[in-house]
Amino acid sequence: HSSSLQKKMSNIYESAANTLGLFNSPCLTKVELRVACKGISDRDALSKPDPCVILKMQSHGQWLEVDRTEIIRSSISPIFSKVFTVDFYFEEVQRLRFEVYDISSNHNGLKDADFLGGMECTLGQIVSQRKLSKSLLKHGNTAGKSSITVIAEELSGNDDYVELSFSARKLDDKDFFSKSDPFLEIFRINDDATQQLVHRTETVMNNLNPLWKTFKVSLNSLCSGDHDRKLKCIVWDWDSNGKHDFIGEYHTTFKEMRGAMDGRQMQWECINPKYKVKKKNYKNSGIVILNQCKIHKMHSFLDYIMGGCQIQFTVAIDFTASNGDPRNSCSLHYIHPYQPNEYLKALVAVGEICQDYDSDKMFPAFGFGARIPPDFKVSHDFAVNFNEDNPECAGIQGVVEAYQNCLPKIQLYGPTNIAPIIMKVANSASEEMHTKEAMQYFILLILTDGVITDMADTREAIVHASHLPMSVIIVGIGNADFSDMQMLDGDDGILRSPKGEPVLRDIVQFVPFRNFKHASPAALAKSVLAEVPNQVVDYYNGKGIKPKGLSDFESSRTFGP
Repeated sequence: HSSSLQKKMSNIYESAANTLGLFNSPCLTKVELRVACKGISDRDALSKPDPCVILKMQSHGQWLEVDRTEIIRSSISPIFSKVFTVDFYFEEVQRLRFEVYDISSNHNGLKDADFLGGMECTLGQIVSQRKLSKSLLKHGNTAGKSSITVIAEELSGNDDYVELSFSARKLDDKDFFSKSDPFLEIFRINDDATQQLVHRTETVMNNLNPLWKTFKVSLNSLCSGDHDRKLKCIVWDWDSNGKHDFIGEYHTTFKEMRGAMDGRQMQWECINPKYKVKKKNYKNSGIVILNQCKIHKMHSFLDYIMGGCQIQFTVAIDFTASNGDPRNSCSLHYIHPYQPNEYLKALVAVGEICQDYDSDKMFPAFGFGARIPPDFKVSHDFAVNFNEDNPECAGIQGVVEAYQNCLPKIQLYGPTNIAPIIMKVANSASEEMHTKEAMQYFILLILTDGVITDMADTREAIVHASHLPMSVIIVGIGNADFSDMQMLDGDDGILRSPKGEPVLRDIVQFVPFRNFKHASPAALAKSVLAEVPNQVVDYYNGKGIKPKGLSDFESSRTFGP
């Protein structure tokens, strides 16, 4: 029996490995997409919509949300400042879908949002046309005269990005009863004299001396990498009806902005051309100040991997009683002679990819929520191979075998606590953190069938872990209600600890396996691992840690074929 099982397992491996072939093509190009809409309105609504655009990408027949723009209040023809950054694979047809929603101000989710129309195209179409405008469709019909425009720009090489911090003083007062509510827009002037919105700050209410939040923007976005390119900056007084009042403008270049690099400030007079003509002793409409300009060198995921950074992959498996008795064929842990269960499918799909980046191919595997031998106490972080001193298994195959061997020996129990296992990996990651080198990055894959019982501790653990070189991937197995898990995944807003401390970076990716039941292992892996390279890069770049360089000896050697 075991030999036929081995054969079946190796078949799973074959099929997983074959479908995973598609990951071996490295992403050579990143593309920035900018979005604007024209003439969107909801016929039923009297007020103007508060639009937001959601970008979805098709993966194996399913539309998965990639990112979304900010919400622009009260606008029929919004120009969004959010930039979508997507990987461009020349050899794949990448289907995109842009969906426009009216997000009522009391709710940020999509539940009460009105769908205003959508547009589908491929990334190749946008890239080849550079600027693609199409009508918005609603349930197959055109949605009035509304249209959407997407502009693509390639990110050249390892793009640096800039951190800028603006404030202003003595701005003109445009409001009758209170002070102006200023925000700043920065435009890049393109070679064909068109203007491209680069960044729009938040609005500071009722303040003629605003200090805007520091923001980051790629040099590519800001000036197409050309330090002498003209930039136009406009200060507006925000109005809730979307008709913002013009306060003033000035022109500059990135070269000039670099003057604020060494703790100095740069200042510009904000001019209203109409006043300049009309008013005799007009000086300006206020002063805009750049308090800080920092340039950050960006390194790519591959830079870190090629510099010797290892991905340390750890698996944690849910052995709580809600999975069902493993001897019963309805159990999520049932070991079927021919068909791997969902735990195994998820483990193999994700593990196959991670193991490419892990040189020793030894994976610690833990279980939680079971009573374990010899004394059958409940444990939330036991070694699946029962060797607490060395919980590592040889390869993904080793994890699969340890999992199958341990099932008959344990008693499924509860509750479902995942904080202990997150803390366990965090301890390893914090030891690594002190080396100040990009040597090891930890990925914890948690496979669980349901609602977790230690939510407060888990949030605390994730906030702590967000400061460390680690990411957490949670795959929901079975058909439970996973809405709590969506909250841990910071895509819908910022996760905070029970004390209110926000995560430093979004490190949790949650995926329900049921979305991929009929898809290939590759689709699951792609969805689960899509955010990991950026999380690795964000962590090390944020800490200012460079990839470990090749030694002089290695770099002077020419690499043969």
